[in-house]
Amino acid sequence: MLMPKRTKFRKGRRWRFDGEATRGNKVVFGEFGLMALEPKLITNRQIEATRKVISRTLKRVGKMWITVFPDVPYTKKPAETRMGNGKGNLEYYVAKVLPGKVLFEISGITEAEAAKVLWLAGQKMPIKTKMIKRETL
Repeated sequence: MLMPKRTKFRKGRRWRFDGEATRGNKVVFGEFGLMALEPKLITNRQIEATRKVISRTLKRVGKMWITVFPDVPYTKKPAETRMGNGKGNLEYYVAKVLPGKVLFEISGITEAEAAKVLWLAGQKMPIKTKMIKRETL
């Protein structure tokens, strides 16, 4: 699973979902990308499941880049616990995704194959996604 090697603080503060992504909103490494259309916290398990689907359907033909990393700690209190008594224990790590953020990038395959691969990858995500192409200047 993806997680940071070390963090400055074990438990983090809560987050905001304001606006759209201003960084990581373009395809940089590959030719095609999977872009998020909704704000959501993406867990390390969801990223790993999507990575497996992409790598299985590429079949060592193309190349893949993961452009999100789960570095935000997510805490949760145990079931049937009364309120108070401090913050809950660390459960897992999440990546904060805003609309417009490119999650995965692929290259080395045709556009039709890329559409199929990224559609399958989007089915593993808990948000709406779309395929985008690299902008050529």
